[in-house]
Amino acid sequence: MKILGIDPGLRCTGFGVIEAEGARLRYVASGTIRTEAAALGDLPGRLKIIFDGVREVTARYAPDCAAMEIVFVNVNPQSTLLLGQARGAALAALVSTELAVAEYTALQMKKAVVGHGQARKEQVQAMVARLLALPGEPGKDAADALGLAICHAHAGASFAAISRSTTLQRRVHAQYRKGRTY
Repeated sequence: MKILGIDPGLRCTGFGVIEAEGARLRYVASGTIRTEAAALGDLPGRLKIIFDGVREVTARYAPDCAAMEIVFVNVNPQSTLLLGQARGAALAALVSTELAVAEYTALQMKKAVVGHGQARKEQVQAMVARLLALPGEPGKDAADALGLAICHAHAGASFAAISRSTTLQRRVHAQYRKGRTY
């Protein structure tokens, strides 16, 4: 199975493609989609570059499925909104090519690749290089994308088996800390 990992970003979107055959992983390609060609204030132009770049990657490498990072909430809400729009452009490009997309948090990816969720970018780079037997470390964005693909290669089969065996039901009531409910 060929897996495409996408680490979305408004300035630099990382991608990584691996082949998974059971527990064996093989590196195919990785890189970044940079939006510097569009002016800083040209959000639609940057989103188009991301959309077109992800479509080009899917056409070139013909992956079977994709894994994408779920956006986390930053301290700065404006940054979170911009990152969400970049993620949306990449996600739209993936689903427009009929790819199944799995989503993972950065914490899940870091746990799957490094072994703990608070790993630094350098640790992810080193472990991705080791797991895929690369001659050198990939760039930070490409390493995160490859890490997402590795995470999906390891966890995707388990999640698929769980979803086939049980039906998930929407939670009707839950409780937050300090007794607040929704």
